[in-house]
Amino acid sequence: MQLDTSDPKTTKRHCRLALYLFTIAGVVFRSEIAILLATQTLYLLSRRRASLTSDIIPAGLTGAAIGILLTVPIDSFFWQRLLLWPELSGFYYNTILGKSADWGTSPWHFYFLTAIPRLLLNPLSWTLCIPLALLTPVTRQRSMNMLLPALAFVGLYSLLPHKEWRFILYIVPSLTAVAGAGAAHIWTRRAKSPLHRLLSLALAASVLASFVASTALLRVSSLNYPGGEALGRLHALAHGEKSVVRVHLDNLACQTGVTRFLEMPPPRTLVGAARRLETLWVYDKTEDEERLLNPVFWQRFDYVLAERPEKAIGKWEVVDTVYGFGGVGLVRPGERYGGEEGDVELGEARAAKDAVSLSRVYDLWAVLERFARKRLTRGWWVRLRMESKIRILKRQRI
Repeated sequence: MQLDTSDPKTTKRHCRLALYLFTIAGVVFRSEIAILLATQTLYLLSRRRASLTSDIIPAGLTGAAIGILLTVPIDSFFWQRLLLWPELSGFYYNTILGKSADWGTSPWHFYFLTAIPRLLLNPLSWTLCIPLALLTPVTRQRSMNMLLPALAFVGLYSLLPHKEWRFILYIVPSLTAVAGAGAAHIWTRRAKSPLHRLLSLALAASVLASFVASTALLRVSSLNYPGGEALGRLHALAHGEKSVVRVHLDNLACQTGVTRFLEMPPPRTLVGAARRLETLWVYDKTEDEERLLNPVFWQRFDYVLAERPEKAIGKWEVVDTVYGFGGVGLVRPGERYGGEEGDVELGEARAAKDAVSLSRVYDLWAVLERFARKRLTRGWWVRLRMESKIRILKRQRI
């Protein structure tokens, strides 16, 4: 949140509007925004840019009321639960009960040393541009206004053991704006000294390199959702097979793309479904380990999406395998894609029924590989490994 000191009335009006929007966003979309709202509010109070009685309390109460009226009726209808407030439920489950730690923990410094550099991607943004914006008198105060509340938010959120980069995504605009101020300081002085000219060239090259890297990472990240692909394959495979199909979805499937938006809608009537060979799909996401060890539990299902097929008790047949991104490897001159056991190289994934249907990418990657290894890299190349992630299991009736 930028504080413009040129017009106090305009600044105060903008801050009040920001508090309203922050509150509504936290109530409706993501509960962790409440922590960012708290750090921003405390900073505004410390800078005397907002009043507790005339700005903060009215914005909090009104924004919360608007957000609750927007989210509770809509989410209660779609989830078919009375008076459901999803973000409050998620906050209670993950933070108050501490269940988020079940998904893994990270050291306290993860956000500062790992997540933020990855989010900014361009190393010059946080090693050069942000420090320069803080050291330059003309940009120091505005940079502090944006940077301090954002970093305080990250510091508070670091107290939770479970950490993911998406939880602090909201600070990227502030960090980018501060880095932009530092970059502008260098660029506007590029003709004044050889050092500024060199730094300007480095900035331009780093922007281009970051664009190429982010495009490549976007392509790679699309390979990280085998769960969604597996559910789509299952629908294509079994829809119309019988009037009711029951499927169990394991943790990995639910973490990698399976959402309620991908579920098949129920037919209008089961009688009509039987006549038209439509299917009522019944989805199960049970995580209770005790229930999963009960053989009777598994007897109800026709299909299972499983990371580890041996956990499905009973007689099952693997009818399909879904692959996902398994890492990056280096190919040396004269070496062909060898792959480790259980892995599938990107160039071989089509033959292995790769889940992501990237035939155009395969062709483009193959052409690029042949040209680059022959003309540019002298036989060196980077490979993308695809690993089997999820098996589609079908019950074998005795």
